[in-house]
Amino acid sequence: MADDFAESEKGPSAGVRATAAVVLVGGLIGGMWGLDEVSGNSGGDSGPAVRSSTDTSSAHTKKRQSSKRVSGARLCTALNRPDLPRLLGTPAEQAETASGGESEFKLAGGTRIATPEADVALPTYSVKLSASYDDLSVTETADLMGRNAQKQTVLGHPAVLYSDQTIAITFNGNKADTGPGGIARCLTVARNPKDGGGTFEVTIWRQDDVPPDDAALFRVEERVLPAVPGWNAG
Repeated sequence: MADDFAESEKGPSAGVRATAAVVLVGGLIGGMWGLDEVSGNSGGDSGPAVRSSTDTSSAHTKKRQSSKRVSGARLCTALNRPDLPRLLGTPAEQAETASGGESEFKLAGGTRIATPEADVALPTYSVKLSASYDDLSVTETADLMGRNAQKQTVLGHPAVLYSDQTIAITFNGNKADTGPGGIARCLTVARNPKDGGGTFEVTIWRQDDVPPDDAALFRVEERVLPAVPGWNAG
């Protein structure tokens, strides 16, 4: 894929976006229960947002490391790359905030599925990178999702492309109102070409109601995933 591409079409003014943040609602990931915060750039230098230091001494962190599963911090490192604005088609922007954290969801039978994730926010786009360590293949996931899912191949791995809904949070003084937001585009990719279970997912959505660019989503996925620990794992 060519490295050069035009800047994507701009939506409403920056002032409008500042008062109408868009956040992701659904996706294939469960509830958040731990978060490593990251501070945004304080100056005008280009590049990724600067991550704060994290405490790696907790029992949960040691358990996560011993399981050889990727952490939210490592996902954040892979996603929060200097060329992310260019991959998104907004080369004049820079990352404002970035975070990586640990999450999980619980199945009906009591099994807990680890789903670490990372988020990077820019003026136009927000991007989420997550991992899931379940036994469900991408092919099975696509079949369960029905017509909303489009089967794809990314870097030789089975993948599924689908849309998700967001909600818009509008701040008016001390009051916050919520309502329907724009559409997020999600690309879930098998961890290995054999599709034996476990996935990585990249989701992008805009701070306005303009639909996100699928080409940008694929560019991010194809550059970011090879840098994630566990990619191509058997």
